[in-house]
Amino acid sequence: MEFGVLGPVVTWHEGREHTIASGRQRCVLALLVLEAGRVVSLDRLVDALWEAGSAPRTARNVVQQCVSELRKLVAVDPGARLVLKAPGYALEVDPQRVDLHRFRSLVAAARAEDPAVGRAAGLRRALALWRGEPLAGADAPGLVPARQALAEERLAVLEECLTAEVESGRHAEAVPELTALVAEHPLRERPAELLMLALYRGGRASEALEHYHHTRQRLAEQLGTDPGPALRELHQRVLTADPALTLPTRDTPPPAATPRQLPAPPAPFTGRRDELDRLDTALHASNQGATVTISALAGAGGIGKTWLALHWAHRHTDRFPDGQMFVDLRGFSPTGDPTDPAVAVRGFLDALGVEPGRIPTDLDAQAALYRSLVAGKRMLIVLDNAATSDQVIPLLPGTPTCTVLVTSRRKLAALIDRHGARHLTLDVLDRDEARALLTTRLPADRATAEPDAVDELVTLCGAYPLALAITARTAAIRPALPLTEITAELRALGLEAFDHDDPAAGLPAVLSWSLHRLTEQQRTVFALLGIAPGPDTTLPAVVALTGLSPANARKALSALEEASLVERRPGGRYGMHDLVRAYATTTAHALPDDVRETALTRVVDFHLHTAHAADRLVDPHGTLVPPDPCTPGVRPLPLPDAATAMAWLEAEHATLLATQRTAAALGRHHVVWHLAWTLDTFHHQRGHRRDALAAWRTALDAAAHLPDPATRSRTHRHLGHACARLGLHEQATGHLERALDLAVRHHDPAEQALTHRTLAVAWERRGNVRRTLEHSRHALDLYRSLDQPVPEALALNAVGWYAARLGDFDTARDHCHAALTLHRRHHHPAGEAATLDSLGFIAHRTGSHRQALDHYHQALNLFRALGHTVEIADSLNGVGHPHAALGHHEQARAVWREALELYRDQGRDADADRVQRQLDDLDNPTTTSGST
Repeated sequence: MEFGVLGPVVTWHEGREHTIASGRQRCVLALLVLEAGRVVSLDRLVDALWEAGSAPRTARNVVQQCVSELRKLVAVDPGARLVLKAPGYALEVDPQRVDLHRFRSLVAAARAEDPAVGRAAGLRRALALWRGEPLAGADAPGLVPARQALAEERLAVLEECLTAEVESGRHAEAVPELTALVAEHPLRERPAELLMLALYRGGRASEALEHYHHTRQRLAEQLGTDPGPALRELHQRVLTADPALTLPTRDTPPPAATPRQLPAPPAPFTGRRDELDRLDTALHASNQGATVTISALAGAGGIGKTWLALHWAHRHTDRFPDGQMFVDLRGFSPTGDPTDPAVAVRGFLDALGVEPGRIPTDLDAQAALYRSLVAGKRMLIVLDNAATSDQVIPLLPGTPTCTVLVTSRRKLAALIDRHGARHLTLDVLDRDEARALLTTRLPADRATAEPDAVDELVTLCGAYPLALAITARTAAIRPALPLTEITAELRALGLEAFDHDDPAAGLPAVLSWSLHRLTEQQRTVFALLGIAPGPDTTLPAVVALTGLSPANARKALSALEEASLVERRPGGRYGMHDLVRAYATTTAHALPDDVRETALTRVVDFHLHTAHAADRLVDPHGTLVPPDPCTPGVRPLPLPDAATAMAWLEAEHATLLATQRTAAALGRHHVVWHLAWTLDTFHHQRGHRRDALAAWRTALDAAAHLPDPATRSRTHRHLGHACARLGLHEQATGHLERALDLAVRHHDPAEQALTHRTLAVAWERRGNVRRTLEHSRHALDLYRSLDQPVPEALALNAVGWYAARLGDFDTARDHCHAALTLHRRHHHPAGEAATLDSLGFIAHRTGSHRQALDHYHQALNLFRALGHTVEIADSLNGVGHPHAALGHHEQARAVWREALELYRDQGRDADADRVQRQLDDLDNPTTTSGST
């Protein structure tokens, strides 16, 4: 454990900084640290914390409690002890673990150095330990004198350091810092004297004399005194051009060349306008520059960080007349370890013209010398491809006149938190930018001749900058090959098309470098995410996929996000760019087969059983067909209510469809079938008719492998229903007749009833309402014999609806009222809403338009509460007719427009066309719309 008072009062343990939360504890710790190794009496601690005479009666107890808490903090390190020693307490710790004592040791060692350049470097090393105002955060009356004394001590050492630098010939480099020091302490004569000497030695005698004039004037105005003897003597020697003021030639270093280290800019460069503007904003935010971090998203390798940094840097070289320095920190490269900060600093010192013999051996001293040389200069430092914040921090200048541009695949959180770096995340290009990047690298006639191929190439590359560059290179070295052939090859090969023998020229290799700094567990999670079903995922699904605890899964995802391999999306979701995911999939193939299969089995079961629980909440009266037991250790997501269940189904819909495909590939036929069954209610309520058809077609293949004959009957029934919804009438009745035949053959009256209900729907869509009514009556008779009240109510409503369609309104009304009573008795809001909709139709067709409006509005309220968008659209269409009949044209127009929008969203073109005609009829009084 280490202790710090040269800035905020903190401790460090194993390299991690810990701030003391309690202000009083910080004050007590500060006093003990200042007197490390010596006893601090309890009375002195009390006197320090409170103004004289204001300490409460419990003051001693408060101090003792603070000491008790601090003792727990210190106890983590056996090398430090907070002990009770009369008449108070003592912090027993090696003085070198206290930054103040380390500072004083370094100062003492530096003063023994000779020549002056060594002394200056040593003092800089000592000053580098200061982190801000001493004892910051320890606000106690008794610490004010100590804070003032420490600030004065630092100022004296800084003056001593600047004296050594001016004496060693670094007068030009010292001018900016001396200028700032004089502005901060205008009445201190030593900084004024040093600045005057530094200016003179730099050939700026007139400025030195002008500076003396201003100093004398300021002293006279504020203190009523003249400058002291030393400053007056120096003034006289400058006036007489005393040769002794000039350093001997051998000690005056040659002027350093202005470094111009930027690599050539990328050409051509396209896009990134928003990012360039944000970098410009960061630069202009202060006249003193800014520190900016560019980190990448969705697989940082190849996303274009260096391209952007170099393009921006070359655009602004005029803003940095004192030079531009660049270093590749090799944080993510095919060979070797990341560049050691000492190597990078040494390269910068060489670029700044420091003679090898004058470069200190210690990294801290080298960094201090580097900061001294760039202090006050307008320079740009580009730190490319950083691995960690620790690699960057020694390379940061000490004054804000420099601008630092850092690129990394990681977010570099410490750089943001501790050094105020501005974070800029790079995503893939937008489509227009991606197309521009590709076309600017192709001959104009070639891109113009095949615009469709160019568009498809942009899509296949996912707007990923490196993928686009590789595609452009492929086209350039094959000028005779049509772009359509390159497109076909890319479509067939996928990620393989972006590979190359040269690691730096292939996307898979570039992406692979991001894995080098991950743990084995994190690499495994990355690989498994590549084969997980769905476009993205959530933490609970990743827990099931990996078998990790929630805490470890979260840590792994955070590490992948930090490495820019995974993107955190709204709603607690995690995703990857398609090309990054394709690379993750290739790494998954390197895993043992049993690891992959076990992971997929777990996540498939997680999705199936959570979806099953959601379906039971959404449709509690539906037929219960439970899936096989869950894989041991897999815990479905708990869903508290129907609204949460519906929201989860909505969010996971694409993933659940992908899960069914994954289950089919694994040969888990019961999972394939149960996912189609579980999703059917959701598909119907949300109008996902084509997804329902695809799910049941897949389930039909799986049903052939399942032993229960009822499964095959149910599958044909649901597949027939899905076909009917899409107008595939022949297929619909074919599957439904097959389902009915199987149900009769296996003596399954419940399945027969369900199939008759579905045949009623199919025949209605074919326009044969009499056949529809016939099947509905068969279903009703079967349900009455089975004593199933909710299905019986559904069948009663169906008979009522179809009887109304045929004009038998008395039969219709009786059946619907009986259905409504059953639905309400058994708390079935979906059935209640459907029956109210039927009663609204009956009332409208029998001239009771206001009663029709009442029924329709009740139905709509229930459907909206349930989120049944298909039925909402139908009821909106229905309620428009009594409004129109009553002359409420604006109300009719409003509900029909809403219905029209829903029908179009659901792909129900025929219904949308009918509603559009109804709207047209409202605007054309020569025609009327009298039916639904």
